[in-house]
Order: sequence, then C-alpha cells, then structure tokens
Amino acid sequence: MTTVFVGHDWAEDHHDIYLENLEGRRLYRGRVDDGLAGVAAFHAIVAAHADDPADVLIASETDRGLFITALVTAGYAVIAINPMSTARYRERLSTSGAKSDQGDARTLADVARLDGHNHRRVEPDSALADAIKITARAHQTLIWTRQRQLNQLRSTLREFYPAALETFPELAHRDCLATLAVAPHPAAAHALTVDELAIALSESGRKRSITTRAAAILETLTGDQLRAPQPVEAAMGSHTAAMIATATELTRQIDRLEVELDELLDEHPHAPIIRSIPGLGTKLGGRVLGEFGDAPSRFADARCRKNYAGTSPITKASGRSHVVLARRTRNLRLADACYQWAFTSITHSPGARAFYDQRRQRGDSHSRALRALGNRLVGILHGCLTHGTRYDERTAWGHRATNAA
Repeated sequence: MTTVFVGHDWAEDHHDIYLENLEGRRLYRGRVDDGLAGVAAFHAIVAAHADDPADVLIASETDRGLFITALVTAGYAVIAINPMSTARYRERLSTSGAKSDQGDARTLADVARLDGHNHRRVEPDSALADAIKITARAHQTLIWTRQRQLNQLRSTLREFYPAALETFPELAHRDCLATLAVAPHPAAAHALTVDELAIALSESGRKRSITTRAAAILETLTGDQLRAPQPVEAAMGSHTAAMIATATELTRQIDRLEVELDELLDEHPHAPIIRSIPGLGTKLGGRVLGEFGDAPSRFADARCRKNYAGTSPITKASGRSHVVLARRTRNLRLADACYQWAFTSITHSPGARAFYDQRRQRGDSHSRALRALGNRLVGILHGCLTHGTRYDERTAWGHRATNAA
C-alpha cells in the first residue's frame, strides 16, 4: 500500500523534493543535488518514512533522465505529469499566479496522493529500445537541420545563381551537392569541364549515365542568366560553398545514422512485426518503435496506444454543440511518424488505400483522411504486437471489405 507521496521538480543541477503522507501532512521538504550523491540522499530521505520503495509514489514532470531512471530501477513507482497539467493543479491551491520550484514539488506530491491512479506510471523500456529511440531521434533531427540549411541555400542561390535552382529542383540530391561543391558560383561553372564534373558526380555516388548527366548539368548552369558583379558573385559563392560543405557533411552523418538504425532495429525482437507492416521501413519503423517503446504493459489496449500517439481525435460536446478535433497536445515526433506512415501505406496496402479513398469520398480533407488512416494503423500495430503476429492484409482489412459488400 502506498503510504508516502513524493513531488519531484527537476532542474539542471538539483532536484526539489516534497514528501507527504496519506493525510497530506508534510514529511519532508528540501533539495538534493543531481547525480549519484543526489540519488543517495533521496534514498536516505525516503528511507526515514518508508521501509519499501513499493510504498512510495513519485510524481514528476519528466519521465526520462538518469535521476528518474535510477528511481525506477530502485523500485519506486513514478508517474509523469504533463507541465500543463501541473499548472492547472497549481491553480487549485493559489490563483495569484505565484510559482516556485518548491511550490511545484508540493503540487506534484498532492497530484500523486489525490490523482495518482489517473496517471500513467513510468515503465522502463529495454536498453535496445532506448538505443533505437535515441538513434531515430538523432537521425530525424539531422534531417530537419539539413532542411533548414537547404532553405537558406535556396534563398542565397535565388539572389545570384538562378541557374542552379533551375538545374536542381531538389537541393538535397547528391548531384546538386556534388556540383555546387565544385561550382559554387556561375564563374566556376563556366570554368568547369564535363570530365571534371563527371569525376565529382562519380565520387558523390552516381553510378549510371555520369558523363551524360554532367553534360546536361553544365549546359543548364552555363546558360544565359543575370549575373551579379564579380566581387559580389565571389562572396556569395564563398557563402554557398560553406553551406554546401555543411549540407554534405549532414547528409553523410544522416546516412551513417540510418545504417546504425537499421542494424539496431534488426536486433530487436519486434523487428519482424514492425517491418511486416506496410509503410514501416527502417526510418519510420525505428521512429515508431522507439517512441512507443517496448514496455509490455504500457498500453492497456489499442485505444491507449492511439491516445498516446495522438492519432485519435478528441470530442468537445456541450448541449447542441458537438465538435470532433485533432489532438494538439501530443508527442510531435510520433505524430509526424504516424502521418508519414499513413501516407506511405496507401501505395503499399490495398486495404489502406481503400480506407483512405472512403474517407475522401465522405468529404475528409487529405490531412484528415491520413490522420484517420494513421489511427487505424496504430490499432493494427497494437494487435500485431499484442498477439506476436506479423501483419496480414486480409486480417487487417478483410472485415471492412465484407461490411462494405
């Protein structure tokens, strides 16, 4: 039976702790350092009021970090509270708007005591699942970083090198990065030969039609176009070369992380199931597995998994008003992965395509239809993981075809 309730408010180098009993009476209030010394101090504080870690319930605004991991490993029950929820709970005690770390720790202790049964307990994933999540997030972050870099590159090229944009609609393409690395401004393009460009394209990874492609690129790059004054063109070219070097290195690291992600995903026991589902390859499969985790009892049913993914809609009903909306508060990385998963699945699964088309015929927009499809796919994933079976097109969509008939 839980007899001690703890509120934990974390900071970069310390943690505010508040302990109370079943009646809400304060047992301890103070601060411990981060790191091993802080964990040891926390154990000593709690041990004075509880004999067994199972008798302690901790409420915190985070579910990750070495401090939380140490508490979960020690056997404490930990619940993660969204900071927005903490703010609402804080208003129960005071409407002045005052806020402090110690006050938040007390609020979190009250949450654990009064509403702990309404919140999801933190369950540790396997080390392999954590490694997959870390690698998948790093891979996605570098893709976002590269896209920001390429957006800046596009803006720069538009000012002095329009032929480059005409030649390469997709700036992330290896041909573009290789070409602009040796021809970062129009003057360099005019001085470049087909053979020199062909060598650059070959070194970047192109395998076929290298000379033909090099000739076509140079023909477009050296065509008639407006030119900036030579000093300006040289300066802009230097800027372009720096951005190209950055984007090229980002691409190299993205490829390296993708290889690592593929290897990690193959090691996980859920990999055969994940890879069997249409739309889930190495990148999206790794993101989905990493963000959901692999704690066996984290999701009681498919609805819980859908709510966690943010794919299930929310309903606002009052009187005659009844509105169904998309969830806005959610795991953005997981929601993005599910959206892309749904988009990819419609070209790999007849059932997914039929579901999407039906939603469109009912008047749903493209985005809304994909969200609904993503919600359905999350349910299918839950069923496959629960029963330990690979995806089967007929099992997943056969009942819908029967109902439609």
